[in-house]
Amino acid sequence: MGKLGDLNKLRQQAMQMQKNLSAQTITVEENGVKVVITGDQKIVEISVQGIGNPVLNEVLNKAIRKSQELAAKELMNVSGGMGGLMGGGQN
Repeated sequence: MGKLGDLNKLRQQAMQMQKNLSAQTITVEENGVKVVITGDQKIVEISVQGIGNPVLNEVLNKAIRKSQELAAKELMNVSGGMGGLMGGGQN
């Protein structure tokens, strides 16, 4: 069960890392603009001079999600999927 066990361990580590990142927040304030974002890149709050805009939060989160999906797709193209890890690669 070597490769499959290793893959499962990597998956569990990735899930734990994602959980840890989502629990952390970063706050940046400059020139009256405040942004609060989680470690897994989800916008919690954006305000300008103390005035927030939930619609802006939603739109930015959607843009970030789409960019992450694009990056994941490109990574899959470059790595050729997971076939090599599962022993299903070409010989």
